[in-house]
Amino acid sequence: MRENDIVAMVNEFLYRHGSDDVEAINAISGRALQSAPAQFTDRMLRPGDQSLLRHSAVVHGLSHMLLRTFNVGRATPVQHDAYKTAREWLDRANRPHQARRLDRQSLQRVAEGGGVRLPDEMSAFGLQFGHGLGLALHERPIISRVVSLSHPTEIKEGMVFALETYCPAKDGYSAARIEEEVVVTDKGCRVITLFPAEELPIANRY
Repeated sequence: MRENDIVAMVNEFLYRHGSDDVEAINAISGRALQSAPAQFTDRMLRPGDQSLLRHSAVVHGLSHMLLRTFNVGRATPVQHDAYKTAREWLDRANRPHQARRLDRQSLQRVAEGGGVRLPDEMSAFGLQFGHGLGLALHERPIISRVVSLSHPTEIKEGMVFALETYCPAKDGYSAARIEEEVVVTDKGCRVITLFPAEELPIANRY
């Protein structure tokens, strides 16, 4: 199966199941994950590939996103490690008292680790950040050191936003990205994404 085959099937599925609009579908695999591109190709998924599936759609007038990393057939230890790290950063970001420290640490790790060098914080924008969800896909608050330090937004109960993390693998080839939608409650953020992502999914494991 090719990346563009997956994109076509997801578009059909979302429209057939009631989406008002499908804003973007992306399926990328292999070495492309390290550069975090935004465009699929006709590349065929191969056993051992780490792959990313991302979709954003409008349902009943409200935008939502889903981003998941998975492997085909099998996964290497460094691919598992990258996924665990991305998951850890995402879980810690949901704890308000750790969010500020996490933001600095995760950016530093992305800039210094995994065979990927990022020259500054702007280069990491879109890889480690949060964004509001509602009538549009990227609403306020935008949660990133690139934006938040100069344009802070108060996080209030009832807000819905997406948190995204990215961790390159030490093989210089793979990478893990995870995104969760959360709603702010009086007890902190509650994940409302239904598709599980606690562990790296492996499709057709053998």
